[in-house]
Amino acid sequence: MIYTVTFNPAIDYILELESFNVGGVNRSKKSYKYPGGKGINISRVLNKLEVDNCALGFVGGFTGEFLKEYLTDEGIKTDFITVDGNTRINVKLKIQRETEINAQGPEIKKEDLNKLYEQIEYLDSKDFLVLAGNVQKRLPRNIYSNIQEKCEKKGIKVIVDTTGESLISTIENKPFLIKPNNHELGEIFDVEINSKEEAIKYSKKLLEKGAENIIISMGSEGAVLVSKEGIYHGSAPNGCVKNSVGAGDSLIAGFLAKYSQGEDIIEGFRWGIAAGSATAFSIDLCSKEEVESLIKEVKIERLC
Repeated sequence: MIYTVTFNPAIDYILELESFNVGGVNRSKKSYKYPGGKGINISRVLNKLEVDNCALGFVGGFTGEFLKEYLTDEGIKTDFITVDGNTRINVKLKIQRETEINAQGPEIKKEDLNKLYEQIEYLDSKDFLVLAGNVQKRLPRNIYSNIQEKCEKKGIKVIVDTTGESLISTIENKPFLIKPNNHELGEIFDVEINSKEEAIKYSKKLLEKGAENIIISMGSEGAVLVSKEGIYHGSAPNGCVKNSVGAGDSLIAGFLAKYSQGEDIIEGFRWGIAAGSATAFSIDLCSKEEVESLIKEVKIERLC
């Protein structure tokens, strides 16, 4: 089973506008409401790809109830922990340039964390655990690392998709997969990464520190996979980008959907790129049909 953990989920409130007048009244052309948060996005795409999974995390208030009901209606298993306060609402403005306003989210108390630890105790070596997204500032920066230590003893494959200190602290615990984009990888080493050669150079350093597989997403330049099995580049399919939100999450979901069926890293990489691209070309997250239509466009090249 694949489990996703979202510490700070959200309702993404998407508004399409012709223009934006600061200080004035603005009226949207269209609006949409979707469950948000990286782990939840991954669960939703896995579900669309007909892969069984369960969404874990923390929700609260009327917004948390909306989120749970939405996922249940889509057929996704959930086992959320209810906390005080309301699940946040993030506003995404679709104008000439995409603009986001992200709220903070509710407080996660020690007793809430302990409930999550109890859930993880039921997982075993056949399971995957995805730790995705940034955590609330009031929580320790090494919270993902603490969870990894519990998983490592049981042989659970842990996938980490976060940034900054939270990501760095997880590397020594040998995550099965990490997926920074080229900008996030550059932030780790305080450099600017603009080519696949540079992405490979710095990904190798993370491989040496303990990460088992690293996928660097690079937008229209495709993605790079650095692992002990080799280094590969995958091309990005052609299409009109409508939505960058959730593309990286979809890449992870596509990878896990395929890898969990036969442990083929390369095919997982191919499906990941197709799923990430399909979401980028959609208003919401990708569908299975959209992913399958792009598979043949993804060319995988072994670099070394």
